[in-house]
Amino acid sequence: MPRILIVDDEDQLRAVLKEILEIEGYEVAEAADGRAAMEAQRLQSFDLVITDIIMPEMDGIETIMALRKDFPSVKIIAISGGRRVGPGEFLNLAKTLGAHRILHKPFVLQEMLDVVSELLGTKPSDKAVKTS
Repeated sequence: MPRILIVDDEDQLRAVLKEILEIEGYEVAEAADGRAAMEAQRLQSFDLVITDIIMPEMDGIETIMALRKDFPSVKIIAISGGRRVGPGEFLNLAKTLGAHRILHKPFVLQEMLDVVSELLGTKPSDKAVKTS
């Protein structure tokens, strides 16, 4: 079973993503910032990390750089809604530094599931999000 780590300082977003991804059959853990994410990755070795960009302590850009250096095989999805500058600027930098895919917040849950499935080589189901 593929293992996913969700890194975001928004508790509610982490909870929703965790629930949806667990329904899809993934094993999911959470971290509130990049520092906690790196600690979790060292202990448990996740297959995919979904990270926000703007967070306290250690932001997503720093997290992506650390993951690429210490865990080059881990897949990374960067997400951001941006703040003072457009989200595209942060996300483009994330892509340049090694994120495999980028998604702008707010994103459609099915889009996230499709990207996760693509990166992990799993088959998406229709259990979590119905698209009718």
